[in-house]
Amino acid sequence: MKNKKILNNIVYNEVLADYKLALVSRNISLLGRKEVLTGKAKFGIFGDGKEVVQIALAKSFEKGDWRSGYYRDQTLMMALGNLSPDSFFAQLYGDTDVKANPDTGGRLMNNHFATANIDEKGAWLNLADRKNSSADISPTAGQMPRLLGLAQASKIFRSLPELHSLTQFSNKGNEVAFGTIGDSSTSEGHFFETLNAAGVLQVPLAMVVYDDGYGISVAKKYQTTKESISELLSGFQKTAEKAGFEILTAKGWDYAELVETFRKGVAICRKEHRPVLFHITELTQPQGHSTSGSHERYKSKARLEWEKAFDSNKKMREWILDSGIATAQALQVIENEAESEAKESRSRAWKHFIDPIKQERDKLVDLIDSQKSCTCQVTGIDKIQTIKINLSKIIHPTRRDNFSATKKILRYICSNCPQRIDLKEVLQDWLKYNYKQNEKRFSSKLYVENKNEMQAIKPTYVVKPKRVNGREILRDNFDNLFQKYPTLLTFGEDTGKIGGVNQSMENMQAKYGEIRVSDTGIRETTIVGQAIGLALRGLRPIAEIQYFDYLLYALQTLSDDLATVHYRTAGQQIAPAIIRTRGHRLEGVWHSGSPLSMVINSIRGIYVCVPRNMTKAAGFYNTLLQGQNPAVVIEPLNAYRLKEPKPDNFGEFTTALGEPEVMTLGSDVTVVTYGSCVRIAEDAILQLATHKISVELIDVQTLIPFDLKQTIKESVKKTNRVLFFDEDVPGGATAYMMQQVLETQKAFYYLDTAPRTLSAKDHRPAYSTDGDYFSNPNAEDVFEAVYDIMHESNPTKYPTLYNLSDD
Repeated sequence: MKNKKILNNIVYNEVLADYKLALVSRNISLLGRKEVLTGKAKFGIFGDGKEVVQIALAKSFEKGDWRSGYYRDQTLMMALGNLSPDSFFAQLYGDTDVKANPDTGGRLMNNHFATANIDEKGAWLNLADRKNSSADISPTAGQMPRLLGLAQASKIFRSLPELHSLTQFSNKGNEVAFGTIGDSSTSEGHFFETLNAAGVLQVPLAMVVYDDGYGISVAKKYQTTKESISELLSGFQKTAEKAGFEILTAKGWDYAELVETFRKGVAICRKEHRPVLFHITELTQPQGHSTSGSHERYKSKARLEWEKAFDSNKKMREWILDSGIATAQALQVIENEAESEAKESRSRAWKHFIDPIKQERDKLVDLIDSQKSCTCQVTGIDKIQTIKINLSKIIHPTRRDNFSATKKILRYICSNCPQRIDLKEVLQDWLKYNYKQNEKRFSSKLYVENKNEMQAIKPTYVVKPKRVNGREILRDNFDNLFQKYPTLLTFGEDTGKIGGVNQSMENMQAKYGEIRVSDTGIRETTIVGQAIGLALRGLRPIAEIQYFDYLLYALQTLSDDLATVHYRTAGQQIAPAIIRTRGHRLEGVWHSGSPLSMVINSIRGIYVCVPRNMTKAAGFYNTLLQGQNPAVVIEPLNAYRLKEPKPDNFGEFTTALGEPEVMTLGSDVTVVTYGSCVRIAEDAILQLATHKISVELIDVQTLIPFDLKQTIKESVKKTNRVLFFDEDVPGGATAYMMQQVLETQKAFYYLDTAPRTLSAKDHRPAYSTDGDYFSNPNAEDVFEAVYDIMHESNPTKYPTLYNLSDD
């Protein structure tokens, strides 16, 4: 009986193992909810009701494949061998031990999954020999854009013979990218944009929609036209004449149907590189959406009774009995074992999580007791003892409890007690040491460390270099890079056939082919998503967003996904995507391209490069391709036709990250700016020189990282005056730069006058030359700002030139 075959290749014992896995997963979900409700965990969201469908799906998942899913996929991850019940609970508790909690290292709430794509030294793992998962994020449908890139990577690996030797990344493109999503989340624009792009590109994307009838409390009649995502998307169905999707449906409680449906669809996906949509209906969610509420509040009595009857685990049990695969007694043994294993995992995971914190607390209490108490009669003595005693009584302490108690005790150590010094020093040392430890636990790995990114190699020139348009420097540098890096790709709106709207990719598609240099539809979110997925799989994409303002379409994907990949996996995943765009000083609201504060305050984890010309921009691409960090490069839009000397070491010269350049030396005022504003400042400096004002001009070059060697502070030490200048809104990037220089670098102590900022108006720039002049700062504005600083210092030497104020 053990070896009797059913469902083609599945044997009885495999069915029983699957049933047990479904039960283990259900039990840890039930126990997980209790852990939250008893206060041992903060929040819980679980995959109950989706066990059978995910076990069936896992049977079609092969080594080298990738998952881009959401927070219901615990059973799928367990079936793939990428999640244990112990690590499920470690996630729930927020365990920061990466060995115990390899998916998130305690940085995300539970049921967010990931597998490493690099080792501890930053070297790529053999991704073709692993079952891979990109790192989950919570925003609904946020997993969709990167899914497109994960699938497209297989097409690229299959299509380019020169990549077939990269066997650690792909088996000649044989991999499928699996997407999972809840039915209600298909209402998001990310879902539709991704599916449309997948249909256009014809990539091996297997999209699984779990349909349990609700989006939290909202029924699907309010979510989806016709109440069916497969019916709604029927126009995507492939026909004999036109390419499209294969669309398949199955019931989420029918184990046999699910296994066969996934096998059929994924085989098409893998062999033909055609996207497939699986609409899985009649699923349930026994515990409701999350631990934040109860589904009894919004589901009818009839619906609740139906869900009990059609619970997938219950239906699988009935099917096993009806098929004669096992007896009720045999299943009871399996059910008892599953319940016991789940409870044992909970106990082990809790002990692993709480014991180190208790030990830290107990050592802290012993440390306090080991020091002599204060001998003077002050109220602080009782308070110290009270704090210590209360700390020692906490049953389930947190590190927050330990730190809070230590800081409060330090407040109450009396200042005139002869014993205070020892206790104070001991507790201060404890704080310093443990802050460093918690820095590693909670604040490390935002960026990949790479010293090469911080070192500049200057461009070299012949004796009398030819002066060419800036766009030619970019073009010739990209040409060199495509030869140098076989994994380099670029894509975007108008990037391919015409070589970009500014011709900086001129002839690149003709030379390197449509796979490596390609056009896309007008869909910024999935352009960025392509870059993320491709980068996760070992390719080096440069994704072009035509204008900086249009980055807004993709800001959520940049902020929630790309910027956090390395951080949210505690350093175990990288996605070194480069986002190329252009901005600054064109005309009109949507081609001005200067809202830098929008970017620098939302995408920490991504470098932000703001070159002043195309040689500097080319240097950034050369630098970034040597490293493993994602970046946004904002090329100056009005510099493509400006002449620059042509280097003779294309592909080799680099622009260092975090290293400002002192453009002109001066002694009176330091002016700090970047991008297209550098040329405006240079114009103003010439005007100021006629008034005997000496300006030191500094181009910051990158806003993130910012001035790592504190070049600006050294300038302020000399001039004692500073102006921060750009064309962002007031309080934007100028305020950021001022905070970095005055507060972080502590340059405030060297100022003789108040620091100043000069920026654009609160609104976006108006159209036309005059609209730009009266919306954005210009050379005259810079002149006046610097002159006013000097007037404040020496009104006799620098008298008021004119007064336009209303006073």
